[in-house]
Amino acid sequence: MKKVGAFEAKTKFGQLLDWVEAGDEVVITRRGKVVARLVPPAGAIDRDAGLAAAVRIRSRRMGVTLDRLKIKDLIEEGRS
Repeated sequence: MKKVGAFEAKTKFGQLLDWVEAGDEVVITRRGKVVARLVPPAGAIDRDAGLAAAVRIRSRRMGVTLDRLKIKDLIEEGRS
């Protein structure tokens, strides 16, 4: 979560939107008091969950081989 003052939020609104689009939450304050929160819309992609899924997929792939098969032969087989 990033915390930004109201004046800075006004001058850097585009950057705030970039942060929110990337999955971050931005809190806007005025005189030290929280006045607003910018959050990604519901159903937005959870980057941490996506990265965790990628790690799980890669770990399942470890040790999987094609034995004596060659990629070129498999491609040719798919073309016929």
